[in-house]
Amino acid sequence: MKLQELVEKLSLEVKTAGIDLNREVTGGYVSDLLSDVIGNSKEGFIWITLQIHLNIVAVASLKGLSGIILVNNRMPDQDTLKKALEENIPIMTSSLPTFELVGRLYTLGLRCQ
Repeated sequence: MKLQELVEKLSLEVKTAGIDLNREVTGGYVSDLLSDVIGNSKEGFIWITLQIHLNIVAVASLKGLSGIILVNNRMPDQDTLKKALEENIPIMTSSLPTFELVGRLYTLGLRCQ
């Protein structure tokens, strides 16, 4: 599934305008612990978190993640957005709580495989 499809189907708000959303999303991972994401996420996954600080971009870049979705109306810091644009990491936001957003991603066919 393409990242653009997720944006449309889940009514996500893209915070990093200008970054190509035509990248493939091969699965999903949910965690707020950066070390957990580093150890267990896979390239091409979408990462769901409530963390908003600069280090999320570094982790997403390191792991080759397709993007980051922030839940519960969390808004990224300006430094985070600047770094995301530099690293070409899409950041999207959702008003949904984590549990509901992940349920919708699962319904759309995303898995953690």
